[in-house]
Amino acid sequence: MGSDMTACAVRRTLLASLSLAAAATSLAAAAESPTPAPAAPHAVLLRAAHLFDSISGRLIDNAQVLVVGNKIARVGTNLSAPAGAETIDLGDATILPGFIDAHVHLSGQSSDNWYGDFFDNMMRFPAEQALYGAYNARITLEAGFTSVRDVGSSDWIALGLRNAIDAGKIPGPRMLVSNYAVGSTGGHADQDPVPPQKIAVATPIQGVCNGPEECRAAVRYQIKYGANVIKFMPSGGVLSLSDPVDAPELTQDEMNAIIGEAHAWGRKVAAHAHGDKAAKMAVQAGVDSIEHGSFLEDDTLRLMKQKGVFLVPTISAVAHVEEKIATFPPVIADKGRAAANHLRTTFRHAAQIGVPIALGTDAAVGPHGANAREFNFMVQNGLTPAQALMAGTSNGARLLGTIEKVGTLQEGKLADIVAVPGNPLADIQATERPLFVMKDGVVVKRAR
Repeated sequence: MGSDMTACAVRRTLLASLSLAAAATSLAAAAESPTPAPAAPHAVLLRAAHLFDSISGRLIDNAQVLVVGNKIARVGTNLSAPAGAETIDLGDATILPGFIDAHVHLSGQSSDNWYGDFFDNMMRFPAEQALYGAYNARITLEAGFTSVRDVGSSDWIALGLRNAIDAGKIPGPRMLVSNYAVGSTGGHADQDPVPPQKIAVATPIQGVCNGPEECRAAVRYQIKYGANVIKFMPSGGVLSLSDPVDAPELTQDEMNAIIGEAHAWGRKVAAHAHGDKAAKMAVQAGVDSIEHGSFLEDDTLRLMKQKGVFLVPTISAVAHVEEKIATFPPVIADKGRAAANHLRTTFRHAAQIGVPIALGTDAAVGPHGANAREFNFMVQNGLTPAQALMAGTSNGARLLGTIEKVGTLQEGKLADIVAVPGNPLADIQATERPLFVMKDGVVVKRAR
């Protein structure tokens, strides 16, 4: 038995020595072998009959865009593709920058049954609602909208969508999120008047605040939990039960505190404001955009132009409310009619005065994936097709603060690209039929 144990020990020692020798040989060979060069990034050459220049508002014929990796490498008319590049000929189509919707709520979707929606919002668990949000994000991207600003959600759902999209786990547009909207007790940012013993009263963590210090805290909470932008409610809303649509709901000191705090933290601020007085107060406080703006007067519009404050008109939302007006509770239907009767006139005046305009749809009020209807609504109400396309590309990027990355087709920018059939300057509704969508250099949709 002793000799067997000795033999085993010898064999183990011999095997260990051989293993060490083999490892040393492998390491030596690896040291002598050259490190393989990293693979070249994938290249795609896009060709189409036209390209829309979102800086000048003009078309370029026989256009080509070379994408290398996730960025635009060259834009021109006579480009040569590098070896191994994929060529995609889009034919009689127009290449544009990826569309930008500056006002969405991806975590929700209204139906034809307001009362059913109210019940669903009360009863659904956040995890379930997030799955609906993921679906909304995908169809928004497939509609050609490669960037969105999500200006209000509950339970941090939009935040989760943004993070999952950024991590590459689900498809969707590039998102800037506000988390909870900030506003006063009883205002449009607050809950509907459900008995407080049944649903906990909202606090500054959920954006509801009273007085400048609470409003500063509400802003800080949204930023703490990842907000890229702050949304607040200086006036009432259409789809809420307890507040008039045009009344100011915050004091000037509260608005100053909200906007000042957000700007101190490097965040832009969007103000939901149907009413003229509330909007003017927000503009005087230094807001970056007015959302909706149904009842704005010309002097407020001129002040917005002077200060460079964007209007995000969301004509799609009032069009949807008009279409479904009979399905709403009477108090909401009355507010909806009033807003719809004024918004288009306000928009036409804004266009004539020269207020900067960015496309926004309020998707969730209307259907996700139909965002491009807003282009046609803007053209019907005073913008040229080129101005409407710029509102949904370069102007949107300027408002969002992402113009250095997206919004125009220029060398070095991210490859967010959409193509639509024919010439959208002749048929703006071509934007509703995208043939091709690319986000960050990845093809999301192409014509079959």
